[in-house]
Amino acid sequence: MPVPIPRQRAIPAVESGQAQAASACGGSAEDSLTDASAQAPRTPDTAGNTTDKAEHHPAHTNLTLLLIEDDPAGSPIVPDMLDQAGKPIRVRTARNLTEAERLLTDDVHCILLDLALSAPGRSDSDDELAVLRHVLELAPRHAVLALTASGDAERGAEAVRVGAQDYLFRDELDGRLLSRAIRYAVERKRSESAERRLAEGKLRAQENRRLERGLLPTPLLEGSSLRFAARYRPGRSRALLGGDFYDVVRTPDGTVHAMIGDVCGHGPDEAALGVELRIAWRALTLAGLCGDQLLGTLQQVLEHERADDEIFATLCTVDIAPDGRRAGLCLAGHPSPLLAGPGRPARLLPYDNNGPALGLLPGARWPRMQVELGAEWSLMLYTDGLIEGRVGEGGERLGQEGMTEMVRRQFAEGLRGEQLLRAAVNEVRDLNGGELTDDVAVLLLDRVP
Repeated sequence: MPVPIPRQRAIPAVESGQAQAASACGGSAEDSLTDASAQAPRTPDTAGNTTDKAEHHPAHTNLTLLLIEDDPAGSPIVPDMLDQAGKPIRVRTARNLTEAERLLTDDVHCILLDLALSAPGRSDSDDELAVLRHVLELAPRHAVLALTASGDAERGAEAVRVGAQDYLFRDELDGRLLSRAIRYAVERKRSESAERRLAEGKLRAQENRRLERGLLPTPLLEGSSLRFAARYRPGRSRALLGGDFYDVVRTPDGTVHAMIGDVCGHGPDEAALGVELRIAWRALTLAGLCGDQLLGTLQQVLEHERADDEIFATLCTVDIAPDGRRAGLCLAGHPSPLLAGPGRPARLLPYDNNGPALGLLPGARWPRMQVELGAEWSLMLYTDGLIEGRVGEGGERLGQEGMTEMVRRQFAEGLRGEQLLRAAVNEVRDLNGGELTDDVAVLLLDRVP
């Protein structure tokens, strides 16, 4: 014969979906104190895990009431009750709060508390609801019914304001009234718990959104004549931040440094690593590093911070001379930027000297290429999320050539800055037939004399 094993008081029945459950094995109208530790036997499931039959078969679980009252005569005040399924409602009786704490197992659905009971350890004799406050602290997830003297409706209403689900008059108890009150209290407590969890979830979501929004970059371009625009769409659902990252800063010598990168994957860990790399890039750039030296240091940061040796990041850095007519370009496994200007169709910058992605090869080098920009130009940096969307039903990718043709047409239509980026991202999404699954980051720098 298996020995009953008490279950932990982790999740009370009021929150575990057992509020309406009935038992197939019956039960007396009032349990003795020795029933406090009686629990459903635990049996191994098909996977070899030990489970409670009552948890998997809620129809076999009684609706259980814990009565907390001190009746010197020992006469029962709770009549026989049936739940909605016609099964007896089990009753456990505690004469004080010490006994109540011992009997308050997670299969208790509701507590019926006599407000005339004294609360131990309470020095405030003017607090008529001290015992109720003590029980609410002891059982914050259980439904509570307050029991008060007939005609003392004001005290009962105050008990509800303090936290009880309802109140009843001691001298007016009958089986039907009490059964209905228990079911109502359990359902109300379940609803209150669901609303509380929903509110807590909303607060956490708001905090996460504020945190993620704060981690997005604020360009440092004070004193520069260049115009800046950016678009960012994380691939994760209901997120503001993905594995893509970008930044733009102007150093005291007038050079404008721009960067865009992509950590492989687009989960929260990749998003965190992208933020770390962006912050490190800004700090190193403001400290005077650039080109191969900067990328080598960033690789050390990535190798130290990544959770797995297989994680890598692609990167594109551009440093634009103070006169705005030329720039240095470094590519670490990243797509080459796109350059456009008046009378010049949009084209990709050279990528013959593209170095490896960060985190792939120890001791790698990333050559810096000098490119001519001209007097008036637009330079677009992007991540592969913009070019890997599908085109049509055949599964073909947009690719760099398709993106270049798209941007050429949009430039010819007179789109610039934010309008251009918005149109580009929207068209890529439309061509894909729906939302893009990868992160997308695009930034645009314009020089207009």
